[in-house]
Amino acid sequence: MALSDEEQRLLEQMEQALAADDPKLAHALRGTGVIKIHRRRALLAALGFVVGLAALVAGMETSPIVSILGFLVMLATAILAITSWQRVEADDAHSAPSRVTSEMGFMDRLEERWRHRDDGN
Repeated sequence: MALSDEEQRLLEQMEQALAADDPKLAHALRGTGVIKIHRRRALLAALGFVVGLAALVAGMETSPIVSILGFLVMLATAILAITSWQRVEADDAHSAPSRVTSEMGFMDRLEERWRHRDDGN
């Protein structure tokens, strides 16, 4: 079951509050290995794309089946590289909260959001 937008927002607020209150625990729970795995996966997918391109070109002279397989490898690895790299960017952006937000306490941020909500209406 997917989280609603409100639940997702509250979860992100709690994660940010945890990161501000206890950065060591948040770092241990978040894990830095995830970013490395996605970067490695994106790099391997890029290499697979090059292999698919070589098979595509080589298949033009030998067999159309090799070209088709090369194209399919290129397509699959391109999709894998894009999704992995997007995940790396999302993890990097999520792991580096702004300095102002990290200096504020959880209740201070809630009060500030409450004040901004009143200003918007």
